[in-house]
Amino acid sequence: MATTLDNLKDSFAGESQANQKYRAFAKKAEREGFPNVARLFRTAAEAERIHAEGHLAAMEKVGATADNLQAAIEGETYEYKEMYPPMLDQAVADEHKARRMFGYAVEAEAVHARLYALALEAVKQGKDLTEVEFYLCPVCGNIEMGKPTEPCKVCGTKPDKFILV
Repeated sequence: MATTLDNLKDSFAGESQANQKYRAFAKKAEREGFPNVARLFRTAAEAERIHAEGHLAAMEKVGATADNLQAAIEGETYEYKEMYPPMLDQAVADEHKARRMFGYAVEAEAVHARLYALALEAVKQGKDLTEVEFYLCPVCGNIEMGKPTEPCKVCGTKPDKFILV
């Protein structure tokens, strides 16, 4: 029999996936000329985010910023060192198109871990990061601190395509 903690973990995963899926559905609806359907999907995605955050809070997984940064470092490190490499190998062996995003994820998650480590160092000193602009590569998920001036180090996307977050 599942425990409440098991149920919270499962519901957090499900709500998180629904949030992302509905955001992707909204983009597609917008491209197909259905802006109101897109708005419905985005609104539902936000509802799923509210549910997911509530489940995460009930699991007491949101702590002090330093603790959250450490958890983020551990999660990103697991992804680029353990989770994605065998997935990438399998996709390459299968000649599956997933190899592209798996390859990007291996590299981008390592960058994320490094950026979180920089943030953790600052927070441990009682300071915030000095950089105020973070740019996201819309192709691979790489993050740059400050406006990029060169192509993405992960996928080669032009610097002017990066999105200021």
